[in-house]
Amino acid sequence: MPINVTLDVMLARRKMKSKELAERIGITEQNLSLLKSGKVKGVRFETLAAICRALDCQPGDLLEYLPENDA
Repeated sequence: MPINVTLDVMLARRKMKSKELAERIGITEQNLSLLKSGKVKGVRFETLAAICRALDCQPGDLLEYLPENDA
């Protein structure tokens, strides 16, 4: 998939555990883990906003586009 989730990098920069973030934004650790691994098909803007608020970052700090090779 051409979208890479870099949530784990931002968590490390903020010295925050996944469990703490999950509690702060009101989702389960399991759902946060699925998001971190990129195994979800989408994320609600409400959830993305809560993550950005908790980590004091922008959506672009959590997601990156990696073009796929056409060959």
